[in-house]
Amino acid sequence: HYYITNNLREKMTTSEEIPVNKNKKYRKDKPWDTDDIDHWKMEEFKVGDMTSHLLEESSFATLFPKYREKYLQQVWPNVVSCLKEYGVHALLDLIEGSMTVKTTRKTWDPYIIVKARDMIKLLARSVPFEQAKRVLQDEMTSDIIKIGNVTRNKERFVKRRQRLVGPNGNTLKALELLTECYIKVQGSTVAALGPYKGIKQVRNIVMDTMNNIHPIYNIKILMTKRELMKDPALQNESWDRFLPKFKKKNVQTKKPKKQVVKKKYTPFPPPQQPSKVDLQLESGEYFLKEHERKQKKHDEKEQAQQQKTAQKRKEREAVFVAPTEESVLGDKTEETNSSSVDIEALKKKLKNKKLKGASGAMPKTPSDDIENGVSVSDGVSDGVSFSDAPKKKKKKTKLNSDVTLSQDNTDGSVKPKRKKRKVDSDVVQELASENLSEKENSVSSEKK
Repeated sequence: HYYITNNLREKMTTSEEIPVNKNKKYRKDKPWDTDDIDHWKMEEFKVGDMTSHLLEESSFATLFPKYREKYLQQVWPNVVSCLKEYGVHALLDLIEGSMTVKTTRKTWDPYIIVKARDMIKLLARSVPFEQAKRVLQDEMTSDIIKIGNVTRNKERFVKRRQRLVGPNGNTLKALELLTECYIKVQGSTVAALGPYKGIKQVRNIVMDTMNNIHPIYNIKILMTKRELMKDPALQNESWDRFLPKFKKKNVQTKKPKKQVVKKKYTPFPPPQQPSKVDLQLESGEYFLKEHERKQKKHDEKEQAQQQKTAQKRKEREAVFVAPTEESVLGDKTEETNSSSVDIEALKKKLKNKKLKGASGAMPKTPSDDIENGVSVSDGVSDGVSFSDAPKKKKKKTKLNSDVTLSQDNTDGSVKPKRKKRKVDSDVVQELASENLSEKENSVSSEKK
């Protein structure tokens, strides 16, 4: 015991060196590695950092949709000139519908081919060239998030994708400002372009949105974190007590209660329902053979199909049937029929007048009616109408005032016809001479 304690004392006094960990025994000192160095900082890769050219050619190709062809044709000269600065060759194939990037002997950055691949992927996903060329920078990266297979229901998928965009694109704009990324929602993918930290946040928010978590909650969390970052006192503390916590509320709609109607109690069980075999026995189908049963089913199906086709044909033909129109000529024909004179009523009226005249007074003739203001009208529905005009005094004339009514066979109208007057021979000769002189004058004027 004495020997061991003495040896330990000698060792402790002689060796004042600090004990070194066994794993770090052969590690050398690094005087250049000081605390002020940021190990996570990405150093810029410049021309001349790579001493020799690449040994083999690397290439990447991607397809693009048909609707992007016109835009890519317009922008492709700018793409070629942009990649030429890094020594990368770009090729656009419109027949195959593909974009290709290749390294050359002039390529001075070994990782630029991966960046060029990301650039053509973004161009194929409807990202404009002005945004896509930013991915060539060292601190920038891109991510294409697939959201098509998250939900099976198409309506639900469209609704959640629209929730990510927001009204008038306000939600997407807020996400871009908070994450410092460019976000493009296209079809079943979301293309994001920005710094590494922002890309990670965008992916989490997009997947949460497609899993039915509204993006407004994540936007509130990001805004809170941004304010907390400004306070240097809280840099080494946990921020959980400041961040908002959202509980999932599953609000179920109240279903109307079903009204159960109580049946009357009966001690007897319900009658037994006929089985399938019983029904076949009643219809006689049970005794049919298998092929006959199949034929019967086929005939019934065909008959129902014919009825259905006939009904459909009627519905299609009903479109081409002209609608019934109200006849405009119907009223006019009734008026024309009513305007015809009722001759029988007129005859009876005249007979009555004659009978009255024979009984006491002198019989009135139609000429007296005409002179007194009574006229026969054609447009009355009763057949004959007499206008109640004031009576005029009779003019004494030498002429006979007897008038006879003559019926026209064609239109059935009644016209008064006067009898010929008895005139002296002297008057007749004077009238004949006047007519002859008028005729001669007319003939002479025609000859001239």
